[in-house]
Amino acid sequence: MLAPNAATLPQGHALIEPYLFDIITNGHFDTSRDKHGGPLEHDIGSLTYMLYGLTDGITAGLIPRFFYNEPAGAANSSGVKFGDLTLQLAYGLTHYRDGGNTPDISLVLQGTLPTGAYDSLTRASDGVGAGAYTTSLSLYVQHYFWMPNGRILRGRLDINYAFSSSVSVHDESVDGTANGFSGHAYPGDSFSADAAAEYSLTRHWVLALDVVYQHNDSTRVTGTTSAPMPVGGAPAAQYEQQTGSSYSLGFAPAIEYNWTSRVGVLLGVRIIEIGRNTNATVTPAIALNMVF
Repeated sequence: MLAPNAATLPQGHALIEPYLFDIITNGHFDTSRDKHGGPLEHDIGSLTYMLYGLTDGITAGLIPRFFYNEPAGAANSSGVKFGDLTLQLAYGLTHYRDGGNTPDISLVLQGTLPTGAYDSLTRASDGVGAGAYTTSLSLYVQHYFWMPNGRILRGRLDINYAFSSSVSVHDESVDGTANGFSGHAYPGDSFSADAAAEYSLTRHWVLALDVVYQHNDSTRVTGTTSAPMPVGGAPAAQYEQQTGSSYSLGFAPAIEYNWTSRVGVLLGVRIIEIGRNTNATVTPAIALNMVF
């Protein structure tokens, strides 16, 4: 459900895979990894992989995102919002062949553009972007294993490291600042590893499971904050905030049905119930996979 395919597309072929999901937040993990429950919040979103095989070993594409947020105790998003846009380029290092022992291995470069609103917000729920230019480098590995009963088990391991530019931030923002703030945010680097397996029950039905670990370094926000005040009031105050580093461990079971070798639908859920300085979430998702 979460680990992308390590195999590059054949030249001239395209993949379109839209996801629809609902990130349901039901609590928060503190610095001691203890969970504190809270009211339910919904972040409804979609993302779509749109990839094209430039050559047999090079696949390029983009991933647009849309969101609509329903926070607890605050106004919902003013409408469906366009989030950050990711550009992707994958280079196949090795390719699996039937009967061979060499897995698919790809090196993937992604650049995420800050196209989503993130500061100068009229309502916090309209913040759907990070505000930063983010570069990530990933290694995707995929291999096939034949089970004693003749069925196929497909294993994947995706490793990713990402770093971001600093961000100019004003007023209310996704970084937790309020009106009257002016400064910068310095997002921390992130690392993630996703180990996944897919087991073919039949030619049409597949069971899948992802186990995902993610670690985020602390994000630092600095600047000044002020509010309208009478003549003779206090000057602007210095502001600095550290989010602290965080990690999460998520599990994502899913089931997939394929009408043909080119069209399939996947239904699953990601569950995060282990972590530190992060939210506890349950995220049901549905995806349609189409290859042309």
